[in-house]
Amino acid sequence: MRAFVEPALGALWDAPDGGVARIARSVLSPLEHVYAAAVRRRNRAFDRDGGHVVSGLRAVSIGNLALGGTGKTPVARWTVRVLESAGYRPALLLRGYGGDETLLHARWNPSVPVVPGADRIAGAESARRDGADAVVLDDGFQHRALTRDVDLVLLAAEDPFPGRLLPVGRNREPVASLARADGVVVTRKSAPRDVAGAIVERVSETFPHLVVGRLSLGLGGWEGLDQAPSDPPDGSALVVTGVARPRTVMDLAERELGVGMELMAYPDHHAFSEDDVRAIRRAAGSRVIIVTEKDAVKLEHHAADLPSVRVMVQSMIWEQGEEQVTDLVIGGGP
Repeated sequence: MRAFVEPALGALWDAPDGGVARIARSVLSPLEHVYAAAVRRRNRAFDRDGGHVVSGLRAVSIGNLALGGTGKTPVARWTVRVLESAGYRPALLLRGYGGDETLLHARWNPSVPVVPGADRIAGAESARRDGADAVVLDDGFQHRALTRDVDLVLLAAEDPFPGRLLPVGRNREPVASLARADGVVVTRKSAPRDVAGAIVERVSETFPHLVVGRLSLGLGGWEGLDQAPSDPPDGSALVVTGVARPRTVMDLAERELGVGMELMAYPDHHAFSEDDVRAIRRAAGSRVIIVTEKDAVKLEHHAADLPSVRVMVQSMIWEQGEEQVTDLVIGGGP
């Protein structure tokens, strides 16, 4: 069911407001109101009752309003390294859904404990018992059961601001929820710098208490499935990916290589099977296969069956507010 619903809704969210898309949004609009009411009730309950505090543990949440694709994973990696540089002993708390983010964080930060699981309170207490004095929640803004010291929310400049709620739009919460955040980072992949800057200005004007930053996510290089540096593909390729916004991956590859690509998209966090690998090989033919780092950690054990794969290594470049966001993350230090 998810494999069908997610791509269908993704196509609706990205479609221009006209024709079939307008009709679909109109049909789904009552469900958006039902969802909004449920979100309000849930947030009122947490506002009233609060969350659980794990004593002696600094908790930093990296979250968003929308479903996926804002850059939480690389920003969580950056946050871990900032905390380490400040003298903390951090651990990462992940939902663990699909396994790709767990594997990727373990590869990026082999010395940092990665604790998967939906129960963030249990994860935080486990990390504390094992010697951590800080935790980073990857995708934590809606997981309010665990009280955090810092809520950092990411907004993608490619999304409309303010966006609509599920199922009409990507947002899990309304923009008004930023009132409970401590900082916002506007991320951009394909959006122009001025579009991201305009969102920064609107957020700063509407929520003057927030620390606001801006960064770009792009291509930092190419690797093979064995993590060895590699040359970029020569000519058109097959882009294979199971991420929240597959078209942004293809767009980046086309922009960097200057040629058209074919996209083979799977649902976010997809676990690639042997049948998938055979289908990918058939579709690719003699062409190179391009994947993201998230896809690579799940495809690396299929390397013998996929001899011509290039992995897009993501870069993260701060354009505004790095020092202020760093200060917010580390607080007064351990």
